[in-house]
Amino acid sequence: MRALDLLYIPLALVTAPVWAVKKRAGWGERFGRGEALPAPPAGKKRVLLHAVSVGEVSALRGVVPQLVGKVDVVVSATTDTGLARANDLFGATCHVVRYPLDFSWAVERFLDRVRPDAVALVELEVWPNFIDECAARAIPTCIINGRLSERSFKGYHRIRDFLAKRLNLLAFAAVQDADYAGRFRALGMKADKVRITGSMKWDAASMTDTVPGSDELAADLGVDRARPLIVAGSTAEDEEALLHAACPPGVQLLCAPRKPEHFDDAAAALPGCVRRSYKKDGRATGTASSNRFLLDTIGELRKAYALADVVVMGRSFGTLYGSDPIEPIALGRATVIGPSVADFRAIVAEFEAAQGIRQVTRDQLAPTLHELVDNPTSRKLLVDRGRACIEGHQGASHRHAQMLLELVARRGKA
Repeated sequence: MRALDLLYIPLALVTAPVWAVKKRAGWGERFGRGEALPAPPAGKKRVLLHAVSVGEVSALRGVVPQLVGKVDVVVSATTDTGLARANDLFGATCHVVRYPLDFSWAVERFLDRVRPDAVALVELEVWPNFIDECAARAIPTCIINGRLSERSFKGYHRIRDFLAKRLNLLAFAAVQDADYAGRFRALGMKADKVRITGSMKWDAASMTDTVPGSDELAADLGVDRARPLIVAGSTAEDEEALLHAACPPGVQLLCAPRKPEHFDDAAAALPGCVRRSYKKDGRATGTASSNRFLLDTIGELRKAYALADVVVMGRSFGTLYGSDPIEPIALGRATVIGPSVADFRAIVAEFEAAQGIRQVTRDQLAPTLHELVDNPTSRKLLVDRGRACIEGHQGASHRHAQMLLELVARRGKA
């Protein structure tokens, strides 16, 4: 047992009523238990890529194919949804495992089972016991696609000295932009360990106009393909009501709340809406002529985006921190986002500079939706510029793959 465990144990007991409310699976794996992975093929080293949840897992879509075949790849995730997404994307070519809690004994069991030759943490997952144990085993560890939001930086800065020690145990932090690089250095990471490599999210964007299953989704919900449809993704509290009021007359609106616990409130804000979950059970809450739809299921937002004439990014019209607009723009959908984008400020700024997105206030939302729905030329121009922006920023996955191959090769020579 390490000193940190003496902090984790009482903290876990105090917070137990909070995390126990939400159903979670895989408790044995969370404490490091499970079968050991088979040894890598002869002559191959093993790289562990850790991504917390769905967003981070999805960001690996560009880098994993460049590693498979050269090394034995293991993808780990923390959340149930992240694990499911990892299995969907990589289960056929990689080992997929659940990442443990940061108790020292859980970390030790996990590393005994997985036996990685190198570890890459996606975005920022610097758990101290895990980092310390990797260092003790001489397993080179790094951050890829690194990001550190302004509010996270403020929190971490309070424990700067403690965190700096762990950051400097890492081989490097490959971060998305100069702002993030400055924050990593401000937390005490040595300047020569911080590298700006761009965001892998640009690479994960799939340039296509169609998505398998979207036609079936439209049919199940009763979406009229002959009429315009606005799709709002990852919406938060109060945004459904805003969108309902801003939607042009006669235009269909589909909202996809980010959190399941918000589904019922969202339905109340969309009068007469058809709920996807009820349609799956053969029970529609809307009428045959309804033009409001609620996507109250998980994993179907991409299909919904493919149906849209205009996409609105949720979590950006209130006090939250925005949503990632890359996917709908890559799918060829004219995209609108609100003013609150702290978590994606750099990405939105790039799209804005390329005139590939519309960033608007709450008051500007209704007239913007009216204009885009009525003007196919404006929509196409927005899409063409947005897609060109994506293409111009791709390449980070290749850079990260090369850095990881070099990292594991250096360990092999040690």
